Amino acid sequence: MKTDQLIEALTADLDVKPAPVARALTLAIAASLPIATIMLVFLLRVRPDVLSGFSDPRFAFKFVFTLTTAAAALWLALRVSRPGKTAGPALAGLVISALLLAAAVSLELIALPAASWFPAMLGDRALACAVLIPTLAAAPLAALLYAMKSGAPDSPRLAGAAAGLLAGAIGATLYATHCTNDSPLFVAIWYVLGIAVVTTIGSVIGSRVLRW
Repeated sequence: MKTDQLIEALTADLDVKPAPVARALTLAIAASLPIATIMLVFLLRVRPDVLSGFSDPRFAFKFVFTLTTAAAALWLALRVSRPGKTAGPALAGLVISALLLAAAVSLELIALPAASWFPAMLGDRALACAVLIPTLAAAPLAALLYAMKSGAPDSPRLAGAAAGLLAGAIGATLYATHCTNDSPLFVAIWYVLGIAVVTTIGSVIGSRVLRW
């Protein structure tokens, strides 16, 4: 059987049966999230004002950004893990996430005097953010890459990147409950950097382990 015929057969099968990769990704998130949460609790600490903090729009926005990114990444992962599928409309979700962040940054720049921009960008423990997000994302990344092996991605590298993006967004969401830097300027640099690191790692590993 030629490759094109194999892809058509697999795609036809996916059209009439629930995609096993969707279940696998769901189970991967469900299984790895408690591990990442335990790491958060024991390695770091949750902010004591984490519940009341949602009254601050800047604190709440961190979760708007990370969860929007996670939702878009999950949509992307579901698409690119199937043969014959491209990123397509899932990229719109990432565009929305990026536009939300750009809007928040713009409002922050308007609200803060220019002299406060750099301190807001740098925050405190900035490099720790870029390290701890990948740390918290490690278990979700491993589980998601394993789950995506139940699919048949045309581009293992892209599929791995999607898994990394989703894991990074999960790690960033957890880290946001610990992080005391709420400025969108800080999020735009350090959260994005942390997520990008996990996305790159996922892409590299996925290019090897997701081949079929």
